[in-house]
Amino acid sequence: MSDSIYEQIGGADAVEAAVDIFYRKVLLDNSISGFFDDTDMAAQRDKQKAFLTMVMGGPNEYTGKDLRTAHAPLVEKGLNEDHFTAVAGHLQTTLEELDVPENLVSAIMTVAASTKDDVLNR
Repeated sequence: MSDSIYEQIGGADAVEAAVDIFYRKVLLDNSISGFFDDTDMAAQRDKQKAFLTMVMGGPNEYTGKDLRTAHAPLVEKGLNEDHFTAVAGHLQTTLEELDVPENLVSAIMTVAASTKDDVLNR
């Protein structure tokens, strides 16, 4: 059996680095940063690390809400496809900056894209 994406990118340390860089980019992006105004970012980072670890085949320690429920209040505030695309772009840029191999970036972005309908409650 081949190593999971999680193992191939470097495990917990790699996810930690990616999430920290990712949220730095997201919070500097005025088109989406407002969605995080009332968010406990330490807790958000922990949830995101657990979620990414799980979806990349690492240990499943994610105990957060399902994507639809978690994002419903944001959809009510206007979260739309443009915002989703901006966030996904920051994820891809982060992975590329961390020198994640192109095939793994592609695999991670495929997983991210598969969440769009749930995130946008469609």
